[in-house]
Amino acid sequence: MRSEKDTIRVIEQYSDMIRRICLLHLKNQTDTEDVFQEVFLKYVLSSQPFESAEHEKAWFIRVTLNTCKDFLKSLFRHPTVPFDVLSEEAARVEPENLEVLEAVLCLPQKYKTALYLHYFEGYTAKEIGMLLNKKENTIYSLLSRGRELLRRELGGNSNE
Repeated sequence: MRSEKDTIRVIEQYSDMIRRICLLHLKNQTDTEDVFQEVFLKYVLSSQPFESAEHEKAWFIRVTLNTCKDFLKSLFRHPTVPFDVLSEEAARVEPENLEVLEAVLCLPQKYKTALYLHYFEGYTAKEIGMLLNKKENTIYSLLSRGRELLRRELGGNSNE
């Protein structure tokens, strides 16, 4: 673990560079601050000795780039809304989608979650499976059965 003196020195020396790299890749201030803190946390927790100032600077650049890439790949970067807030958000939903959203919210939890994440948040079946810790084929089944329940709920034609 690094000393407080070393940490203060590198923050003063590299903070502007790290913020610029983060902003270039992430394109928003909030995400930049998150990654910025994570980079310096990695520094504080690492015990890797540096051969020179250039080696230290290169380490910060590489760690910043990798942390930005990891952040962008994260499944949790998809925009999400907690289910208990949906009723408040429903006022902002386009009128033609409001009836569908209300019908989705009335479905059993397992169908509601899969349908909402797929159609309103844009997750793929594979991503939903990872989030819910279920197999991809299970998610396809939930989506199919949920769509059938929605058809019935909304009065559409079904394969009866």
